[in-house]
Amino acid sequence: MRRNWLHKGILVVLACMVFAGCTSRPAQEKEQTSSLKVMFWDERYFFQEYGDLFAIGHPNVNIEVVSTNSIYNNSNGEPVDYEKAFSEFVEKEQPDIVLLDSSNYDKFVTDGKLMELDTLIERDKYDTETIYPALIEMLKEKGGGKLYGLSPNFNESAIFYNADLFAKYGIEVPHDGMTWQELLDLARRFPTDGDKDTRVYGFGAQYGMSMENLASSIASAQGLQFLNPDTMKVTINTDSWKQTYKLAMDAVDSKAVYIPEGNGFQGGTMEEYYKSQLFVMGRMAMAVESLYMLQDLKQAQDSLKDYKPFQIGVAAGPVDPADPQSSRNINFNEIFAIRANSPNADAAWEFIKFINGEEFARVKSRTMNNGLLSRMGIVKEYNGVNLEPFYKLKPKLDQNASLSYEKIPNDFYMQYQPVLERELKLAQEKKKSIDEALQTVQDEAQVLLDKAVKDEAAKKSSGESADTGTSGESSDAGTDGVIVIESGSADDAANSTGNSGE
Repeated sequence: MRRNWLHKGILVVLACMVFAGCTSRPAQEKEQTSSLKVMFWDERYFFQEYGDLFAIGHPNVNIEVVSTNSIYNNSNGEPVDYEKAFSEFVEKEQPDIVLLDSSNYDKFVTDGKLMELDTLIERDKYDTETIYPALIEMLKEKGGGKLYGLSPNFNESAIFYNADLFAKYGIEVPHDGMTWQELLDLARRFPTDGDKDTRVYGFGAQYGMSMENLASSIASAQGLQFLNPDTMKVTINTDSWKQTYKLAMDAVDSKAVYIPEGNGFQGGTMEEYYKSQLFVMGRMAMAVESLYMLQDLKQAQDSLKDYKPFQIGVAAGPVDPADPQSSRNINFNEIFAIRANSPNADAAWEFIKFINGEEFARVKSRTMNNGLLSRMGIVKEYNGVNLEPFYKLKPKLDQNASLSYEKIPNDFYMQYQPVLERELKLAQEKKKSIDEALQTVQDEAQVLLDKAVKDEAAKKSSGESADTGTSGESSDAGTDGVIVIESGSADDAANSTGNSGE
């Protein structure tokens, strides 16, 4: 017991040294206590990622977490206005710290619901120079030139490549700012001979690839939309979409892209899982993935007895040829802001300063479990791989894109997908041209969308009549669960579910 007590005491002393301030605070400050209500996805996850570390240097701040899960978990299958439910949650709970993302941050700014941070930054001489400049620029742009929030991390995909394979076949390695056309042209330069268990592929994805997946990724880089949520018109039969699907189909037909049999890995041992990941096993030249690919590579190297490591390179991209300096694959999912008129604004600002500071970044740099760090210069590589390419492009975010797509009835997506898959299959089998297939998709999808909108309007009208005399509070929203195969990739998997509108 005495040894355990001594060990804990040493940890406390070290923590004070790391986070600075345990011994330097005036006596009167130690006696003061304050409360802080934080809005977050999940209480346990909050303390694991942020709260416990903050509490070490701020023991007199009592933190209460209000979970946003209630917004999404109790819809009972009924249509929900997520934007309205989110705003009502904030109004009801009155958190000091508001958790936003890049889709709703500007709305809260416009509605005057957030406290400006510029004056606090100037007052405390808080260093923002080493925070990812593109993040500050984006937040200020959305804030009308002022800063109302900060994000300690972000997620972005990039081009990973096997430098050893490129050297073996005498092919120049990928460069920053490549377009999808250039990437797929490069993939076709690798040989396609050999059996499925040993051959090399020019390109693929961690969880497998299909023509539809590939086309969706190409379209996402260009900001293409298959429907307009403002006019409720399907817009997939355009020249840009035709070129996108033709590019994807040509790449698949060339056999340069890895298409797994069936649905790919469906379960088994960790060894079987890693062996199903062709890039991880050195049999794929390129893949467009997030930072979590590096974690998979490290785990495979540590877990597999006969694993053969290879030289890994990373290039920024792929990009939209019309805007090669930007990327639509950069996501800020945790923007922390202070609610306007918060009675605990001082404690809230201390929290935001801490989780966006250098000391916090140093601790988190050891695992990078929550994505890339916005605070630059703390970690320049991960397992020997240079992370600089992840910071080269500017985020290009569609204003309120995800909020606009929430207007689309869920029933439409379920009916639309089989139509798209049927027509793409006919195109791949050369029974239809891409032009013919997309025309059919647009015609049938428009009928389905019109009906879904009409049915939902009737359902809402019926529901409002039935709810007459109730409190008028919106019901809570609902989301589908995400199953993650490997540890450490929950955020990556969650991000992949947010592209239904592209």
